[in-house]
Formats: sequence, structure tokens, C-alpha cells
Amino acid sequence: MYKSRLKLRTIIILFVCLVVSVSLLITGLLIRNTTTENIETQLQEKAMTVARTVAESTVVENRLQGAQTEESIQSYAMTIQKASDVMFVVVMDMKGIRYSHPDPKRIGNHFVGGDEKRVLQGQEYTSRSTGTLGKSLRAFTPVYNDKGNQLGAVSVGISLEAVESSIHQSQKQILIGSIIGAFVGIIGAFLLANYIKQSLFGLEPHAIARIHEERNQMLHSVHEGIIAIDNEAKILLVNNSARQIFEKAGLGRTDPIGMKIQDFLPGTKLDQLLTHKESDIDKEQWINGVSVITNRVPLVINNHTIGAIATFRDKTEVNQLAEQLTGVQMYADTLRAQSHEFMNKLHVLLGMIKMENYEQVKHYINQLVEHSAHEVGNVTRYVKDPVIAGFLIGKMSYSREAQVHLKINCETEIPVPHDNNISHELITILGNLINNAVESVRMQDRKKVSVNLSVIDELLTIVVEDNGPGIPEEKHQVIFEKGISTKDGKDRGFGLHITKLSVEKLEGSIEVESSPVTGTVFTIIIPYEEEVTEND
Repeated sequence: MYKSRLKLRTIIILFVCLVVSVSLLITGLLIRNTTTENIETQLQEKAMTVARTVAESTVVENRLQGAQTEESIQSYAMTIQKASDVMFVVVMDMKGIRYSHPDPKRIGNHFVGGDEKRVLQGQEYTSRSTGTLGKSLRAFTPVYNDKGNQLGAVSVGISLEAVESSIHQSQKQILIGSIIGAFVGIIGAFLLANYIKQSLFGLEPHAIARIHEERNQMLHSVHEGIIAIDNEAKILLVNNSARQIFEKAGLGRTDPIGMKIQDFLPGTKLDQLLTHKESDIDKEQWINGVSVITNRVPLVINNHTIGAIATFRDKTEVNQLAEQLTGVQMYADTLRAQSHEFMNKLHVLLGMIKMENYEQVKHYINQLVEHSAHEVGNVTRYVKDPVIAGFLIGKMSYSREAQVHLKINCETEIPVPHDNNISHELITILGNLINNAVESVRMQDRKKVSVNLSVIDELLTIVVEDNGPGIPEEKHQVIFEKGISTKDGKDRGFGLHITKLSVEKLEGSIEVESSPVTGTVFTIIIPYEEEVTEND
């Protein structure tokens, strides 16, 4: 299913906008709280300053001591109220009776709000309460005479609506600043996204990641060794196959990345391509005694040489590739054995017919049919993959020609694998093991090779057993290495190595037990999933 991805420009814009928005939000909240606290503190200080000013007035002090007329405090309080732009200035005696009020009709009445009790006990404080004029922020301070005796108190109130108005005005300015900042952030994000997109040749991040991954997979999956240098002849890239060839040549102990090509491979001509820009194709080169076939090509962009790359392959592997990796020789031997066996049977029949011994002809043909039906039927009955079944039948013919008794035993049904590549790998595995087993028993009096197959819990178990002389003990640990063989002659030591590679490719395991008395037993266990048909 196609999975939609956001474009790089969209991701950058969203990310920058998110960062800017979160930053502005946090900053706005912090500034808002700080501003609110500062505004309230300033208004409280303002109210308290006005209250102290009134409390220290001689007009208020004298009247509370009975020396002034009542109208003098009211007139003074109204003057202070207008000058300081507060909601009210109320002077009260020790009983809480008002001597001033914005509404003259309320003079002489008790102070309303219930928060005046502490000031009548000599405390100075601010509070919030609801009085005759509505909700207000109030400052209370006591009034003392020259002797320090409390005569009354002063309360100055500021409307809470005015407080909230000041806070809202401050928050509005913060909001406007945040919107401007977000707008600038969006424009910057858009410009940054365009710049990055142009730098990446218009590719999206997932496309770049895919190209990078594909490049690495291709470089490390090819059988050819690959080495690349930059315009300063420093090694930039060495794939796995190249490292294996270097190890074979005794150069695998150091990491070549970053080294000068001449320091790592003296005598190479790869750095010369940086100047003459001419490719070398299919040239033979010696790397510390290992012969390779190499191709060297300069890397040119906009008519400027930015480096060079060389691909190379072990010449020995090139010479043996066709017959060792493709299995052509193995199929040819099987077909030749079947053809030879069939010709021998035809000769027998021809002789009987010439002698006009028709009963013997009939009897011989019946024997051939029964033997073939038993031999072929046993394989085809259990092995459902026609490719593997045909291959095993061919191997039985090949073994009979070599006068070796090959027994194929299927403990369970062997279904068709879900992947055709598994069949090809199994042919490589079975072919090499059976060939080795048949060859190992050629000099024995009783030439016996058995192959047991079973599939249990989605695991294919292959056991190939022979009664040959076994594998020498000193070669038990290295038998699967390339070039290691128990037999003499050239071009040996590849079959088991290729078999092990095929087993590892199928994520399986291979074990070997061998002794001069009992012979050799190879046990292979491979994950094996059955092909799912439409009827399943």
C-alpha cells in the first residue's frame, strides 16, 4: 500500500512554525504572568501611596480628633481622588464610620466590604472586595496622631475593571507581537525550505535515503570489487568484495578509507586517470601476488574530474565462474549419465531381439519398467517440486553409472517451496554433496550413498551420508573454506564452499561428522515454507 509522505518544504515550514509558535506561546505566557503581576503590584503600590498620603494629612488627623468640620475631610478626599484617578478615598474612624465617600449620602454610614477589621487593629494591607461602588482593589492604612494613638483608617480603592483593562491592553500588545513573530517565522521557514530543496536538487529526504540505501546495497552486493578515489587520490569507498580480495592479497589489516591510493596499492594506475581521463577496460593487474581483471574509469562532472573508480574481479574466479557457480557442468554430467545408461539398455534389447529371444525381451522390459517405476515413483511421490525431483532422478542415474548405490529416502512429503530461488539453491547444495559423496566412495568395496529428506515445522532437513574414508581431522575446521579439498588435483575446494554460501543465503545451518570408520555425514537444516496455492 502506498504510504504518503510530507514534502521537505512542508516539513520544514511546519517544524519552524511549531518551534516559533511554542516559543512565542511560552514567552507570551511568561510575559503575561509577569506583566499581570507587575500591573497589580503597581496599582497596589499606587493605592497604598495615596492611602498613606491621606493618612498623614493634618486635615484628616485634626478632624478625627474633633478639630475640623466634617466637610473638610470630604473636600480633601475628593481632591485627592480626582488627582490620583482612583475609585474612592474613604476615611473612617475606629468604629468604621465613614467621614468621606464619593457619594456624600453614604457619609456617616458604616464601611462596607468586611475587609476593614484588620486596619482598625493597626495593620496595613491590600485586599479585593465588593463595596457600594462594586468590585475594587483596596489599600488600607491606619491613621495615627502625634502620640502614636490610632485615630481611624484610610481606604483607597481602584476599580478591578480598570485593573483588568490595563492587563488586557498589555496582553493585546503581546499578542500582536506574537503574530508578527509567527508571520516572520513562516516567511523564514519558506525561504529556508526553498534553499535546502535547491541544494538537494529537488529531491525529498525519503528519496535521498532510498537512493543512498540502494547505492550501498548495490555496491556491497556485486561480486566485483569496487574502489573509488577523490580528486586528491584519497580512497573514498571500498566495497565488501574488494575487501575480501585485499584480505586474500594480505592487505586486509588496515582500513584503506582516507588513505592515498598509492600508499595502499603501490603501482596502481588509478590515480593517473585524474589527469589523462582515459578509461582502462579489462586490464590484468597484480595485487600483492593476486591476479585480477580490472576496469578503471574517471569520474567527470561538468568537464571536471572529481575522482576515479575501479572495478576488479579475481581472475581465478573468472576462469571458474561458469562451471562452479552456474552448475552447468553438474547438469551436463547428469544428462550424459542418463544418455549412456539408456544406450546400454538399448544395446541389451537389440541383442535379445536379434537372438529372437522375445520372452527374455519381455521379461527384461518388465524389469526395467518396474525398477524405473519404483525408483522414479518413490521420488515423485514425495518430492512435489518437479525441478528437484527430476534432478534427484538424474543423480540416481549418474550414481548407477559410477557403480554407486544411491538411496533417496523421503521421511515426509517435500512440498513445493514458496520461492523458486530456494529450488535453485537446493540443487546446488544437493548436487555438490552428492557428487562429493559419490566420488569419495569410488575406491570402497561397498559403494553406498544415502540422502534423507524431511520437512517438519517448516524446517527442511537434508542428511547426505556416505561410507567413504572420511575427512582428515586436520581439515575439519577449514573444509568449507574456498580452495580447501581432501582430493588432489587442480580446480578443487570450491564445491563445499559454494554449498556453505547457498546454505547461509537460505539462512540455514550445515554440520559435518566424519571418521575413517563410519564415513561422512552432512546435515543441513533450512527454513522451508510451502508454496501457498489458491485452494489453500
